[in-house]
Amino acid sequence: MIAIALQIAAIAIALALLLNGWRLYRGPALADRILALDTMVINVIAVIVVIGMMGGNDTNFEAALLLAMVGFVSTIAYCKFLLRGDIVE
Repeated sequence: MIAIALQIAAIAIALALLLNGWRLYRGPALADRILALDTMVINVIAVIVVIGMMGGNDTNFEAALLLAMVGFVSTIAYCKFLLRGDIVE
């Protein structure tokens, strides 16, 4: 039963990644592309967690945590660059 739920979750996350890729490609503004990229990072974290649950591997959860930290910092850097034009002051 849990295997079926994990497969459905993987399909839903893959669909979300495709839609985020579309928004990243078609985004009319730079802010839309930044938000799509941030959402893609969140979806990739979900994929890593689902794969870890399917395989029973604990290392995937650590990788997801590291990706979450890097994704947060990169989103802040992109937004700061968008607002100020410079990352380091």
